[in-house]
Amino acid sequence: GPTRKMPLTASAMDFFQLFVPDNVLKNMVVQTNMYAKKYQERFGSDEAWIDVTLTEMKAFLGYMISTSIHHCESVLSIWSSGFYSNKSIALIMTQSRFEKILKYFHIVAFRSSQTTHGLYKIQPFLDSLQHGFDSAFRPSQAQVLHEPLIDEDPVFIATCTERELRKRKKRKFSLWVRQCSSTGFICQIYVHLKEGGGADGLDALKNKPQLHSMVAKSLCQNASGKNYIIFTGPSITSLNLFEEFEKQEIYCCGLLSARKSDCTGLPPSMLNNPETPQSRGQYRIRMKGNMSLICWYNKGHFRFLTNAYSPVQQGVIIKRKSGEIPCPLAVEAFAAHLSYICKYDDKYSKYFISHKPNKTWQQVFWFAISIAINNAYILYKMSEAYHVTRYSRAQFGERLVKELLGLEDTSPSH
Repeated sequence: GPTRKMPLTASAMDFFQLFVPDNVLKNMVVQTNMYAKKYQERFGSDEAWIDVTLTEMKAFLGYMISTSIHHCESVLSIWSSGFYSNKSIALIMTQSRFEKILKYFHIVAFRSSQTTHGLYKIQPFLDSLQHGFDSAFRPSQAQVLHEPLIDEDPVFIATCTERELRKRKKRKFSLWVRQCSSTGFICQIYVHLKEGGGADGLDALKNKPQLHSMVAKSLCQNASGKNYIIFTGPSITSLNLFEEFEKQEIYCCGLLSARKSDCTGLPPSMLNNPETPQSRGQYRIRMKGNMSLICWYNKGHFRFLTNAYSPVQQGVIIKRKSGEIPCPLAVEAFAAHLSYICKYDDKYSKYFISHKPNKTWQQVFWFAISIAINNAYILYKMSEAYHVTRYSRAQFGERLVKELLGLEDTSPSH
């Protein structure tokens, strides 16, 4: 849960600033002004530009965050006369001023000579965000490694052409997270560029187990010695990785797939389906030290690799039509924790910022801001302030936008 007690009067902005404090926003102001100056020295002066202020930077973020609640395809719709126009917030800043800030917006204006990392323009922000996640929240023992569902606006998807859809799907990075499976709080973000050069680049590792192994190690670099139980999908699950994690006192439970998983070191007899028909709930086990390979049948064969649960401990999977199906405890735990993450995705993925910039670092930035707001809401729900106001996720987002724009609305919303 949260590591600090927030006051009863804590606002949406207070929770958001646990992760994006004023000093980070002030740095955005400085870097944006520096970039604007450099840009104009190179391409000619821009008479319409005046240096951005902290108040304007907060308003700029507020406009972008508003697209996560109202799902307008373009943030500029706020100033239009169409369906997505928003007159209540459009008066705070003119559209032309917003577009100027958007043109020059930067987190790192200058590239240092030592920089080789493709995300150098956003890395300081990601590091600051990670520090905020680590210091504000203590996760439960059970955690999940996965790629979060980043939802698109269903209205837009229904109306857009196949060509537009294909164009939008070409993201130049993959986003992975380590997530507390009992609260949904995202503890760590890992961004991997698809065009990274060298042996560690995504191109060199594409469709290979070492990519997912590298992602898992990066996400768990701060987890050693804490006895965490990490749940993984088929692309990450492997005997070598789990044994490596066990040496660091990180325990695992993962679903195996003969097609997607690295099955090196596993007995082939357990990876092939038996010829004799099986009844639901039957399972076979093979063990090596603390590691168990479980083959469980339920309208198909499911294989699990774990060193976190004893294979002889019994559990049940409850189905609405079939009732209780017996299974090892590891299978029950895996199903329970991953079903929570599916619920999290269903609830929170629709609140990702709709703005889709062309630059990769900006795409990563807006995804990271969206995750920070979702985490802020999770902390709000676990605080005493929630029992005073009880905002839904949409109301929390609206409050945050108003506070960033300086539109204080003190009327309680129960």
